Amino acid sequence: MKKEFVPRGRREVEPQHLINEKIRFPQVRVVGDDIEASVMSSQDARKIAEDQGKDLVLIAPNAVPPVCKVIDYKKFLYEQKKKQKELKAKTAKVVVKEIRFSPNTDDHDFNFKVKHAQNFLNDGAKVKSFVFFKGREIVFKEQGEVMLLRFAQELEDYGLVEQLPKLEGKRMLMIISPKKKK
Repeated sequence: MKKEFVPRGRREVEPQHLINEKIRFPQVRVVGDDIEASVMSSQDARKIAEDQGKDLVLIAPNAVPPVCKVIDYKKFLYEQKKKQKELKAKTAKVVVKEIRFSPNTDDHDFNFKVKHAQNFLNDGAKVKSFVFFKGREIVFKEQGEVMLLRFAQELEDYGLVEQLPKLEGKRMLMIISPKKKK
């Protein structure tokens, strides 16, 4: 038996739904735009779809009797893809911006970072601020916690503290999420 040569990229893709001749139920419920919903044999349903120049697509195989719809299958797939794309676009994308301090960050640098955090929160991004302790600076962890709490206090008009300062290894983390806009 010889296999037929099929050029690359031109293989037929199996449809996601059962369509036309692949529907092998004795009785089906037929629905459509200009068709009255009724129960009939699958051959009669196929003939109705053929007469309209459309496809018979199985949309509810577990129903009794199974439900088929008379539609243009390519258009049906296109609309499904479009709906999935819209749903994907509507999902909120959470952006997290990081701001790093050291235990002895100067006031000017602190104020500069507060201004950046205000802009991030106004844009709807979360702010993950942390104090990084190098070497023996870990003995100043209280100083780092005070700095993060002061940072949260400066930003209370723009965001809410999601996670209070917590020490993880050599970093003390705090997360601030933006306030909901009315």
